[in-house]
Amino acid sequence: VQLQASGGGLVQAGGSLRLSCAASGRSFSMYHMGWFRQAPGKERECVAAITWSSSRILYSDSVKGRFTIARDNAKNTGYLQMNSLKPEDTAVYYCAVDGRKYVHDGYLTSAVGPYEYWGLGTQVTVSS
Repeated sequence: VQLQASGGGLVQAGGSLRLSCAASGRSFSMYHMGWFRQAPGKERECVAAITWSSSRILYSDSVKGRFTIARDNAKNTGYLQMNSLKPEDTAVYYCAVDGRKYVHDGYLTSAVGPYEYWGLGTQVTVSS
């Protein structure tokens, strides 16, 4: 699976951005996907993950209630709607796909390890 993230940019605190992740190659619809971010000097963290069927979603505590993950398998695209952005949300955001096909919902994870396919990141900068 090849992934291309887009939609990043510079926004003021309190603003919104919508990231998109366009997938090609192997069928995107078979895999769980996640959005990760990495700020300078920090480890990569998962902010949201969604099962291949959209039946289960995980959010990190830091973004819960502000970010919404979604996917449109017919369009081979994933989304991350980010509202009420804070300066601490500033990071490079990556979309990623779990390498296991049609995995049970219970295996949806925020751990980096199972995510085998990664796109190039998109920079999100939130000014105060």
